[in-house]
Amino acid sequence: MDAQTLFTLMFDLYRDGGRQGPGGETETRRALELTRLRVTDALRVADIGCGTGASTLVLANQLPCSQITAVDLFPEFLEVLQHRADAAGCLKRIETRAESMDSLSFAAESLDLIWSEGAIYNIGFRKGLEAWRPFLKPGGVLAVSEITWLHPNPPEEILQHWNSEYPEIATAADKIGTLESAGYDLIGYFVLPASCWLSNYYEATEARISAFLARHADKPEATQVAEMERHESELYRRFQNWFSYGFYVTRRR
Repeated sequence: MDAQTLFTLMFDLYRDGGRQGPGGETETRRALELTRLRVTDALRVADIGCGTGASTLVLANQLPCSQITAVDLFPEFLEVLQHRADAAGCLKRIETRAESMDSLSFAAESLDLIWSEGAIYNIGFRKGLEAWRPFLKPGGVLAVSEITWLHPNPPEEILQHWNSEYPEIATAADKIGTLESAGYDLIGYFVLPASCWLSNYYEATEARISAFLARHADKPEATQVAEMERHESELYRRFQNWFSYGFYVTRRR
């Protein structure tokens, strides 16, 4: 399947779901509290890999005096975000940029807070940490959720899956070591609960698959996309005690 066909189908499957990966409003607010930033300050914030804006809109609500730049590679996702921000009454405080997260156009030391939920893996954890650090003011905050082993020595099946899909998966201790070597100090850390994967993501996505397949009955690629989603969901249900997203809240040295 070519990349454009895959994106077109994935966008159609996800556009009405509100979320392109595991997470939750409660967890976004919890991570924001861990930043220790004053919510009444006029902060410059970037939400990188924002998708259709699940976290962007929470940040806009919780940081009423701040200006947020929402960045995603795909303009189609940003159009959905703009409609949602308009409906929520916060569009004037959200700028959107269609940019690759490894080639961002922010000025050096211009941001108080960089946010990225379930997206940094697209360029790799270490690469993202190093590429984004120059955009933060000294003492600025980086908050990212990243796939993490919950225990060492996972079963061979799930180990092989993640070694194939994302070899940078590691334990929290290893991730924190990477953060520190890249010039960040950990402020707080927690693990996303199963509800962020099941209720908020997989179950919501699975509920849309039948209609999705009906819309694309003439495309065998749509069946492939549905099978990929169901396979990922099945793996999580079987191995959820071994991996999740860890939410890492850090401060630039």
